[in-house]
Amino acid sequence: MQGGRSLLALVVLSTFSLAAQAVEGNADAARDKISMCVGCHGIPGYKTAFPHVYHVPKLGGQHPAYIIKALEQYRAGERSHPSMRAIAASLSDQDIADLAAYYGGDGK
Repeated sequence: MQGGRSLLALVVLSTFSLAAQAVEGNADAARDKISMCVGCHGIPGYKTAFPHVYHVPKLGGQHPAYIIKALEQYRAGERSHPSMRAIAASLSDQDIADLAAYYGGDGK
């Protein structure tokens, strides 16, 4: 029983530790960072032809957690779009949080 309590305590402490490390986004700070996004995501109905033709998703109104996860996956190479991988590789955790706050709010 003691081992179970220790494991539970470890899980709880780990959860609080991860939450404390989370970066809070600032939508106003993102206004200086969105230029790399609007060229594709800011054009209604835009389709890209590289690496293949597909509809570019609208970012405004997306859930911030989705934007963070997607950018982290591009940055880690877990998603394969070359342009997005290059852009995400240049972003800090703070940049990602700021962009998610901007587009997850009223960002267009």
